[in-house]
Amino acid sequence: MKLTNDSYVISIGTKNFTETYFKDEKGWVKISAKGNEFRMTAEQLLNHLLPAVAGVKPGILWKVEYK
Repeated sequence: MKLTNDSYVISIGTKNFTETYFKDEKGWVKISAKGNEFRMTAEQLLNHLLPAVAGVKPGILWKVEYK
């Protein structure tokens, strides 16, 4: 089992939209609810992920899947 960052897909959203985050060979990528692709740093990923994990924003759902 490979446990590196590129082995996971992270989904964050509500019942109306979902954003997806994953790591490829160039770095982290965000796929927006509209399907647009954005490159981001690891720090930017944490800024998006941590409020959802901490429960700061109510109603935000998050899921991590192993590829």
